[in-house]
Amino acid sequence: MNIHEYQAKELFRDYGIPVPEGQVAHTEQQALSIAERLGGDAWAVKAQVHTGGRGKGGGVKLAHSLDEVETLAEQIIGMNLVTAQTGNNGRLVRRVLVEQVREIEREFYLGITIDRATQRISFIVSAVGGMDIENLADDNPDLMAQETVDPAVGLQDFQCRKLVKVMGLEGAAVKKATRIMKRLYRLFRDKDGLMVEINPLALLENGDLLALDAKMTFDGNSLYRLPDITDLRDFDEEDPKEVEATGHGLNYIALNGDVGCIVNGAGLAMATMDAISLQGGKPANFLDVGGGASPEKIANAFRIVLEDPNVKTILLNIFAGINRCDWIAKGIVQAIRDQEISMPVIIRLAGTNVEEGWKIMRESGLDYIEAETLNDAAEKAVKTIKGAQA
Repeated sequence: MNIHEYQAKELFRDYGIPVPEGQVAHTEQQALSIAERLGGDAWAVKAQVHTGGRGKGGGVKLAHSLDEVETLAEQIIGMNLVTAQTGNNGRLVRRVLVEQVREIEREFYLGITIDRATQRISFIVSAVGGMDIENLADDNPDLMAQETVDPAVGLQDFQCRKLVKVMGLEGAAVKKATRIMKRLYRLFRDKDGLMVEINPLALLENGDLLALDAKMTFDGNSLYRLPDITDLRDFDEEDPKEVEATGHGLNYIALNGDVGCIVNGAGLAMATMDAISLQGGKPANFLDVGGGASPEKIANAFRIVLEDPNVKTILLNIFAGINRCDWIAKGIVQAIRDQEISMPVIIRLAGTNVEEGWKIMRESGLDYIEAETLNDAAEKAVKTIKGAQA
């Protein structure tokens, strides 16, 4: 689960991590009022959307007068912000963060993520920060450093010193950076983080360090025990199909292909998408109906997949264990009839009660395509797409 920059900075404040003075605004009048209250002679007006690259897309602007704060807020609120991460569809900006601008001497990058190889929390720092940080690992790897944290002892001072040395900090700034790293680690651990980024972490002219930007992602599987984090969820920033799927107990992730996938089990869903790709096709989604899929859940899965206008065919791949193929078949029949599905539907059933499942399908009188194996199903699905395009 992602949150907005202003929400991440509120968490930073709770853990004693220094951030600029600022507040979120939903209108240009609110933005003006916030700038007046903050004081100063320069302010940052920043679009609050779940995407990176906001500056390049025109979503982060500097204002040098109160009138300019109001003008920029009016321009940004309501704009469709397009970045490299949003694609051409962009994201609608509903709010902005107005902050004081401080004099910066140097910028750094500080991030935490989960190292999949070691299955541990890993710190990543860079001696430079700001835009285009993604290219730094290839262009100037000597400016970066990584430290993996042993969960039995936590982040150690010597690890912080190694990271700070790469950043090039000296004097009192070393202690301040160490304090930020330890507090950030505690926040990441306490809230089941998957990723946190400060880009840039700024060294001010007075020697203070300040998190000018903040980005956080949390493990969705742990939200049941983190109600304070769950309350930060912004459904407007999520795919409506994914939100609806969650309400029906389905695991759905939208992709950019045209073969709709309905599968039971995350591993089988991944294998199904791979099989489609190997046949030259592109999956339109990841959808796992889970281990106890009822006919109603299958029908809901069809409806959610069909809400994607890019879907040209549907591949249903079921290997029943806890599930039963006769339950699945009843759901398929119900969905095709009630939703009047006319596009090709490729069905592969295997496992518990498979004979009963195929009997229900064959006696239904519906038009569908049978498949014996996963590769057979993927091949037939891709052929229906190519046949329609020919």
